[in-house]
This record gives sequence, C-alpha cells and structure tokens, in this order.
Amino acid sequence: MTVANGLDDRIESSEEMRVAIGTYKPVTEDFLRFASQLGVLDVLVTPHRHEGFESALPLGTAWSADELDGLRRRANDAGLRLYGVEKLPIPLYEILLNDGDRQAQLDVITETIRNMGAAGIRVLGYSGHPPDGAVRTIREYPVRGDAKASAFDIDDIETVSRSEIQRDITEAEMWDRYEEFLEKVIPVAEEAGVKLGVHPSDPPVEELFGIPLLFRNAESFERALEIRPSDNHGLKLCLGCWSEMGEDIPEVIRRFGDEIVYVHFRDVVGTVPRFHETFVDDADGNFDEYEVMRALDEVGFTGVMTPDHVPLMEGETDWEFGSTLGRSYTVGYLKGMCKSFR
Repeated sequence: MTVANGLDDRIESSEEMRVAIGTYKPVTEDFLRFASQLGVLDVLVTPHRHEGFESALPLGTAWSADELDGLRRRANDAGLRLYGVEKLPIPLYEILLNDGDRQAQLDVITETIRNMGAAGIRVLGYSGHPPDGAVRTIREYPVRGDAKASAFDIDDIETVSRSEIQRDITEAEMWDRYEEFLEKVIPVAEEAGVKLGVHPSDPPVEELFGIPLLFRNAESFERALEIRPSDNHGLKLCLGCWSEMGEDIPEVIRRFGDEIVYVHFRDVVGTVPRFHETFVDDADGNFDEYEVMRALDEVGFTGVMTPDHVPLMEGETDWEFGSTLGRSYTVGYLKGMCKSFR
C-alpha cells in the first residue's frame, strides 16, 4: 500500500489557506468531477447517519487501511487530495454516554486512527453533538430569496424527538470520560501522524435532553486542549458554532491561532438560545466574513476552509443542511476572498 504520491507531496509543499469541499454521501466519480470543476484541491468525507442516503463511510466499525487508501487513491486519480475525515466511526457522545464497555469502542477509534496514518490521511475531526448531529428545531426557515435554512429556538425543543438519549449524567462525569478518551487516542494519533480536531457542540448550550454539552465556549476548548497537550490535537473551528455563542470570531482565531486544524466557514443570525443559519455573505450575519478571513491570514493559518451548513436553494430537496448549489456558491465566494490575500 502506497501512503503518498506526487500529488500529495506537491500540495503539501505549497500549503496555504485554501478552500475544500466535502461530502456526507459516498465518494462517487460524479462528486470528484464536481470538486475538480469547482477548482479545489482538497476534499473531505463526513460520515453521518441520515435517513435517505448512505453514509460516506460506514459507522460502528473501524475503517480499514485498504478502504481508506482506496478512497485516497481515487481522490488522487481525480487530481485531488483526501484532506481528512470529519467524524469518528463511533460518535464521541455515543462513547461518552456508554455506561458499559467503552474500551471496545475506544479500540475501534484507535484502530481507525492507525489505519488512517497507514493510508496517508492526516486529519480526523470529531464532534461534540448529542449523539452525533447538530440539533435544530426548524428545518425550513426562510432566508434570502426564500431559500430554506435550519434554525434553533430553545422554546421549541420539545418538537425534537430525542427521548432515546435522555440521560441523567453530570458534567463532571462527562469530562472524566472525555479525559479517558483523550488519554487513549492522542498517543495513537501522535504515533500515526494523524491530527485530531474537536468541533463545538451545536447548539452550544449548557445541556440538551439531560446531557451536558462540553464544547460550548472558549474556556471549554482551552480545557479540552490542556487535558493532554499535543501537536496532534486542535480545533475543528466551526465559525457557525462560535457565532452561535456570540463570540468575536476574529478574536477567537487570534486566541487559538496554531491550534486551528481546519475551518467550517458558515454564519448565523442571532445567538443561543435562538438563531437561524444563513448565506455566508448575508449582511445580517453575526460576523464580517472578510475580517474573519483576514484574521486567519494574520495567524498564518494554512489549512482548509470548507462550506458547512448552507441554505437549501431552489431545485434542491435532498436534505435540510443544503447541498450542491449552496456549497458551490460558498466555495466560489471563499475562493474569491482567499485570492485577495495572495
């Protein structure tokens, strides 16, 4: 199994702030052509449970080195690099909430990390969601031109069915279990040459369904990074989540600097306990997107920025966090801003 080729080496030798595109669905030849047509060099895969389509990678078991290497090779054959995988094969909160044998689940994660290293895939994200997806109370909030976006209103949380994960667990217990997780996986990531990135809880509220949400403010991220400091553990910086917190995004970027692994570039209108998602260039959004990119440039960020949730535009129906049209628009907008810093 070859772990790198000339394409990977060429990209890595000229690292700079740039735009990538990801997929929740299996990596098809159509997707790779689409990414090439957008003019990006990097793609990400985002395994995800969602009714109506197959996940980009299967969930519940370790991904094999051959499986991962096959994905990397297919991306390379299309003139692209598989930059990273955005989620774990077993979601973090599924592990933290397991009162039984968590060791078996941790073994799945460490085996996956070793296999990613062997396949030459260097970035693995993970999310602080209960259990593994952003919680929204509205799926068709009207934004510009009557595009549809997701929204959250704490007063409407009863409309969200999560009875199967209702729990009675303390935040201290959750932090203890998270520390156990890091102590197991970070040494393996260091050995394998894989960088882990932690994503905020979405929405970043204190608790949902009786479950404490750990990654909801700057102090919680500092705590997460200080449990076991490592160059192989940093932030999967979701600008939308930090915007939901009401944070000054350029200051967040300056605060964490080198600890930013890669960026989800999106914005919202409003902050917790109620907000809605929107287009990246919406004048009503919480932050100035150009000033955010300027801050990333100032701290020397050299990773990728990728569209995250986008509004669902005319002609699209496949899922509530947007699809091809919204992502294409966002990629082009971000590429244009990127060019101004070169």
